[in-house]
Amino acid sequence: MTDTEPVTADRMMEAARDWLDSLDPDQRAHAVRPWPSEAERHRWYYTPTDHGGLPLQRMRPVQQQHAMRLLATGLSRPGYVTASTIIGLENVLDQADGWTANWERERNRDPLAYWLTVFGEPGPTGPWSWRFGGHHVSVHHLVLDGRVRASTPCFLGADPATSPLLGGLMLRPLGAAEDLARDLLGTLDEEQSARALISPVAPVDIVSGNRPRIADGDRLMPLPDVWRGQFTDPRLRDLVTAVHHNAETRAGVRPEHHDQVRLTTAPKGVPAVLLTPAQQEILRALLDVFIGRIPEPLAAQEAAKFAGDRLHDVHFAWAGGVAPGLPHYYRLQGPGLLAEYDNTQRDANHVHTVWRDPDNDFGDDVLSRHLADFHR
Repeated sequence: MTDTEPVTADRMMEAARDWLDSLDPDQRAHAVRPWPSEAERHRWYYTPTDHGGLPLQRMRPVQQQHAMRLLATGLSRPGYVTASTIIGLENVLDQADGWTANWERERNRDPLAYWLTVFGEPGPTGPWSWRFGGHHVSVHHLVLDGRVRASTPCFLGADPATSPLLGGLMLRPLGAAEDLARDLLGTLDEEQSARALISPVAPVDIVSGNRPRIADGDRLMPLPDVWRGQFTDPRLRDLVTAVHHNAETRAGVRPEHHDQVRLTTAPKGVPAVLLTPAQQEILRALLDVFIGRIPEPLAAQEAAKFAGDRLHDVHFAWAGGVAPGLPHYYRLQGPGLLAEYDNTQRDANHVHTVWRDPDNDFGDDVLSRHLADFHR
């Protein structure tokens, strides 16, 4: 991805500078990492763990406002509303947990337990990046020479996935990601379904997990590995291990199911070239749910990668139950694309979604080419 217009990058730079200028020296020491800080820049999480950087908890209200303004520059309007709703669900989840959840911090389900980090110096030249992350939100952008060059990994989740509102309405922050996939699934004929359905049992999480890089043969990561470090409290360490084991036991996951959903360089599922034009339009709309979370100019460039016949190489794969309410999983995979959706936990009321570019997550590909061209 190359931001053809510098407007988005300029907005990010201005918002990042305003946030950094508002911090005192101690806050800034946690908020800023020197470029490139590769090991830390490639760490990302979607569990309620320390995401690295400066948390909203340690910011004054105006500093929190600056931080949220920076987040908004990296998301579309619908993307920002969705992320803000997900953050607010921490209060709902706290109630669902009986106000008792404890992951080695004073309040585990905390809408202020979101971290912001800037890597390098925000400016019009050279590389810099920023990361915003907390439970069920992880947003990354790389800016190089005044252009946004990468916006993945980008993770959004929701727990609960569906919540009641007054008047009988339901709150579903990621509802379109399920509904459009079901619409597509429901149109498949017998031959298409045979290719699309890759496993009768859904994995209990997205298969790529929070790996910094995706590789052929990757399998589902155990939950304890999706946290920053290991718990010092044996009770919590055993609890996280038990949560993962119990989830797989309830789902009936067996070794062959792990093999069926493992990641492969050659995409699994039904390719778009075998779909009818009407089915392809549903697939495009579903893809837009993932890439449409970033600012419109950047999303338009991503959509252009799959315009016309270029959509034909995108595959749609489904695992788990087909009927609504059953645990289920799907992925979209093609050149420069891996999008995953999983809804299996809490009786299929806990959604994880991620959009990745296996070739250019964190801007690794564009940075490699930049170094080769200008730093020989």
